[in-house]
Amino acid sequence: MKITVETTVAAPIHDVWRAYTTPEDIIQWNAASDDWHTTAATVDLRVGGAFSSRMEAKNGSMGFDFAGTYTEIVPQSLIAYAFGDRTGQVEFTDGPDGVRVRVTFDGEDQYPVEQQRQGWQAILDRFARHVEAMR
Repeated sequence: MKITVETTVAAPIHDVWRAYTTPEDIIQWNAASDDWHTTAATVDLRVGGAFSSRMEAKNGSMGFDFAGTYTEIVPQSLIAYAFGDRTGQVEFTDGPDGVRVRVTFDGEDQYPVEQQRQGWQAILDRFARHVEAMR
């Protein structure tokens, strides 16, 4: 089952794209809540290239790697990827109010759909705040 989250970022497309694809930026915005953080990120932004983000609870109680391989890249427009047996894509659409960022991904069986949607939406909202604060 596909799950979709989206936000509009009030910033130029090049700033939005850079913040989404640069490890230094990813470390700053990639968390669903204030008690989590990303401690490391790598990006090899090309078809067949790998990405990885190490996400950890700030209290050290748990952590995990979110990693995969890029399957399609259209600069400033689309990032498609595979992670495990699941896929996802990020669409960037420039508009009069900013850049709409839409993330669609295969949900997992372990957690309820609404919990997954809320977590990914929280990360995307944090991303928007990060990019807008850079301006």
